[in-house]
Amino acid sequence: MSGSAPANRPTAGVFRFLDATFDPATGETRLAYAFDDGPPLVETLVFPAAPPLEDPARAEAFDRALSLLHLVAGVSYWKALLPQRIEVGAGPLSPAERGALPGDLAAFLEKTWTLGLGEFAFVNGIDPVDLDRRARFPAGERGSGDAPPDLGLPARALVAMGGGKDSLVSLETLRQIGVEVQPAVVGASTLIAETVAVAELPLLRIERHLAPELMRLNAAGAWNGHVPVTAINMAILACAAILYGHRWVVFSNERSAEEPTLHTADGEPVNHQYSKSLEFERAFRGMIRRYVARDLEVFSLLRDLGEAAVTRRFAELPAYHGVFSSCNRNFHRDGSRNEGRWCGHCPKCRFTSLALAPWLSPGQVTAIVGGNLLDDPSQEAGFRELAALGRDKPFECVGTAEESRALLARLSEDPAWRDCAVVRRLAREVSEDAGRLEGLLTASGPDEIPAELAESLPWR
Repeated sequence: MSGSAPANRPTAGVFRFLDATFDPATGETRLAYAFDDGPPLVETLVFPAAPPLEDPARAEAFDRALSLLHLVAGVSYWKALLPQRIEVGAGPLSPAERGALPGDLAAFLEKTWTLGLGEFAFVNGIDPVDLDRRARFPAGERGSGDAPPDLGLPARALVAMGGGKDSLVSLETLRQIGVEVQPAVVGASTLIAETVAVAELPLLRIERHLAPELMRLNAAGAWNGHVPVTAINMAILACAAILYGHRWVVFSNERSAEEPTLHTADGEPVNHQYSKSLEFERAFRGMIRRYVARDLEVFSLLRDLGEAAVTRRFAELPAYHGVFSSCNRNFHRDGSRNEGRWCGHCPKCRFTSLALAPWLSPGQVTAIVGGNLLDDPSQEAGFRELAALGRDKPFECVGTAEESRALLARLSEDPAWRDCAVVRRLAREVSEDAGRLEGLLTASGPDEIPAELAESLPWR
């Protein structure tokens, strides 16, 4: 195992999936794991006011979705000690042979874990080949078992809310085309509740509490870092859709998520946003259709748009401008680390300022973010990272480097923005990107949006 490590870093030889249980009386779900023969690490979730699953087909589909969640979410714990063996007991997704998963499901999990931990491995100096070798699930026949049924789920959407502009654009677009929507959040963010309150809609809040032993392992020197949290949230909301009755689970991952954050010295791509990518979305949908329910659709509504195009649409939703935030300092496990809604010093704050600027005045952007970051010379290095001007993109969910350069080029021609310090300093380096923004604002590329919704989207 490569990577710098304290001499007393905790270790384990085996990572064990114990069980996943759901109490319909309280809505509490328990996901249990263990290292070697140690005590259980139990993660809990609470689905509020959970209705009874009286239909046997729905109940079975929920059990399968919960089993899938158990498997996907295990990455948060496995990565702490990186044991060399994984053990999976019998359950709804491994009925044929005890201790083995269907081959295609095992392959899906291995890819999700290794690519979803790409940033984690890069930052910690872990050899990705070694990571791949350790993340091996016991597998039986490929695709064994019967196909799941059509559950007859109602034509309404469970919309994943993140507090930022993307999910708000999805929410308002679905309302515009006449879809019944239910905003949902995993966690306890006050900010997200405030943005949904502006929409005058009730918020489905699903509690998630990581096993406290994980914090203790981290304090003792365990491996720590970025995990594919969007994959985990997709699995959580798939369970919720079956439980509450929604055909569509809608995320707001856009085309820009396809761009790798950087390439290693060996030329291998590392993508902070892998679990927001189309590749992952398609793989996850395949597992849902193969093992959970044929009519449960999990997809991104914004897949054929880039970040710049999404922000343009958000600029036309002024009711949310004073309450949203894309700054990740608001969304830590221990609560917000901002005094306001924006820190003003991170890649998310910079990109939001840059993407809003062509559509709003400097005063309007300043009112949102708390300052004109594009007129602050100390921010130049951060904007260079966004545009990949001699620097790697940051490990954040931001637009592509091409989008950032095209946005800067547009601002260099805008009388309201061209004299701002950062725009002025970078104008010559992005001059060849002048005129590219319009092309980046159009919908293009593949997606998984159901045809009955895609035909009504205003940007099609």
